[in-house]
Amino acid sequence: QVQLVESGGGLVQAGDSLRLSCAASARTLSTYAMGWFRQAPGKERECVAAIGWHGVSTYYLDSVKGRFTISRDNAKNTVYLQMNSLKPEDTAVYYCAVRPGPWFAGRDPDNYNYWGQGTQVTVSS
Repeated sequence: QVQLVESGGGLVQAGDSLRLSCAASARTLSTYAMGWFRQAPGKERECVAAIGWHGVSTYYLDSVKGRFTISRDNAKNTVYLQMNSLKPEDTAVYYCAVRPGPWFAGRDPDNYNYWGQGTQVTVSS
């Protein structure tokens, strides 16, 4: 069982930056695939970024490319989502997710086994 705890969300203005963190209870995340998803009211959950266990393979939603960066610090069992130039349409609850094993899980939420509780990001115009 892996427990994930997100932090770093909040209320910001358009153009501001936030860094989300996801701390995992697992002994090590070094062989886990990880992803960040978001869900806005009335919309389906979508993957905004994903990173493979080795940190080489990444995926970004088209609308966040060039603005968001996913990274991982295996020594701290933590994955980050740096979000720059935030827009009102980025407003959502953001979730981190994990798939144990040496994989790149990609954008499909069904590929992930464990989920955090979510952190709210609100961007005002």
